[in-house]
Amino acid sequence: MIIKVEQVGFRGFDTELFHLIRAFYEQVEVTFAQEEPGDAVLTLELAVGGSSERELRGTYRFDGGQTVQSANRLGTSGADADEERRRLKRAVLVCTLDLLRQATGLEQPWGVLTGVRPTKLMHHLLAEHGREEAVRILEEEYLVTPRKAQLLLSVAERQLAVIPDLFRLDDEVSVYIGIPFCPTKCAYCTFPAYDIRGNNGSVEQFLAGLDEEIRRTGDWLRERGLGITTIYWGGGTPTSITAEQMDALFQAMHESFPRMDRVRELTVEAGRPDTITPEKIEVMKRWRVDRISINPQSFTQATLDAIGRHHTVEETVEKFHLARGMGLTNINMDLIIGLPNEDVETYERTLRETEKLMPESLTVHTLSFKRASRMTQERDRYKVAERAEIEEMVRMTNDWTAAHGYVPYYLYRQKNILGNLENVGYSLPGKESLYNIIMMEEQQTVIGLGCGAVSKIVWPAGQDDADSGKGTRRIERLPNPKEPAAYIRHYQEYIDKKIGLLNQAYGTE
Repeated sequence: MIIKVEQVGFRGFDTELFHLIRAFYEQVEVTFAQEEPGDAVLTLELAVGGSSERELRGTYRFDGGQTVQSANRLGTSGADADEERRRLKRAVLVCTLDLLRQATGLEQPWGVLTGVRPTKLMHHLLAEHGREEAVRILEEEYLVTPRKAQLLLSVAERQLAVIPDLFRLDDEVSVYIGIPFCPTKCAYCTFPAYDIRGNNGSVEQFLAGLDEEIRRTGDWLRERGLGITTIYWGGGTPTSITAEQMDALFQAMHESFPRMDRVRELTVEAGRPDTITPEKIEVMKRWRVDRISINPQSFTQATLDAIGRHHTVEETVEKFHLARGMGLTNINMDLIIGLPNEDVETYERTLRETEKLMPESLTVHTLSFKRASRMTQERDRYKVAERAEIEEMVRMTNDWTAAHGYVPYYLYRQKNILGNLENVGYSLPGKESLYNIIMMEEQQTVIGLGCGAVSKIVWPAGQDDADSGKGTRRIERLPNPKEPAAYIRHYQEYIDKKIGLLNQAYGTE
């Protein structure tokens, strides 16, 4: 299906319109070129009356000539240019949402919000308006359902309770360490994940480059007098490397990074149960790892086989008990809603099995068809649940977590996510992942080291700005190479680029 969008009296918002339309139509091409034909035509017109009263009018012609209409009054102009642009954008999206809702009969729980981080908006609204008005604005101006608005409020308030200085972290950074190896690559995955037995670069050569990146980053932090708030080992699966290799990396970190005794959280993503051994757990305990993640994704063996996990349900349970028995007391588990051939009954069984383990935190993802994943490229092979079933599984998750004492503490959304829904991190109180909050709210620099790691350099702000919660500071992204072979060839130049960008941000260049 091709939808042609015609804009009369204004231009812009193409990206937001595209993602909003995609929320209603899974297989759709959106064009903004006036001369191109379309199976359906969505016309948006900004009309100005004699008294400068402005109205955004919309018409949507679809299905062989059926037409629906909508209108949204903007009032007279008078605000500054940025505010006028924000008003117009909201009117365009609200009008479009109304048209598509009439045409399809579908409701969108997130209203006109299309971004990855809706909690950033909630923090801004809380800082500007307070709780009740923030919720009202989300519901009435952004058309977010009351349930989702309350979810956002709960997440934002929990984040501020867990990290009271969330908007005052400029004298520290967080560090992400990307280790790109896995036993196999899952069908839904687009993260840097390469078979550790493969030929995409030597593991030892990669680790040598990572060691140098750690040491030079540590030198820069010491020179600047900056501490570290959180460290997160991700990938890939960091526990794919040997216990001896892990030990050497921890040694490099402690020799290089300043004030390691003040780091608030050290997490290792031990996501694949088939990579966990007693020796690796002993290494993590020795270096005082606070939190690990052991990820079942599903407790149905046929599902694990279909998505290429190559471990058993029994192995997940066994490794969980091994870690717990050896003294790791903060374990996260990831679940995915909407995996191939799973329905409400299947997911209910997964929740029952999770209940037997009771991890300290639970990250529940709604399946997203990411462009580069094998699941997307071979989509006809993978049958997934319908929208109503996905919504029911999300409701079941909300009820189950609440009944078992978990609270939502971070949230994000993705493109092409089933049901246009969300991913939510739940935890028992006091067991939240600080890194997840910091990474998602983008209020602190995160320095990425290793394969596929993305540095997000957040320019330090003045005290007044940092307290505002507006989240408007300058952010620059710098990704490292994703492939181990490319990283091995080029890591030194990426270290130089990163330190150069950090010097710009922190005022030494």
